[in-house]
Amino acid sequence: MKLPGCSSLKEKRSRIKPLISRLHREFNVSVAEIDFHDSWRDTVIACALVSNNHDHTRQALQVIPAWVAKYWQDLELVDDHIELIN
Repeated sequence: MKLPGCSSLKEKRSRIKPLISRLHREFNVSVAEIDFHDSWRDTVIACALVSNNHDHTRQALQVIPAWVAKYWQDLELVDDHIELIN
């Protein structure tokens, strides 16, 4: 994700912390920033879901990027990736 116009790490945290909280609340997933901790304008956010049904897991995770793009327009979603582990 890119955070256009972000000028400090403090501002970055103030923009992604509400996103992380909202993703957890809306989708009942675990969420964390996993990369670019020291970059002002970039971040990687990971969502994790534990389930015994691959189809349910994939469907639940597939809606997240579109939701972020729709409701968090001040962020630029660069890429998304889903990985299922048996």
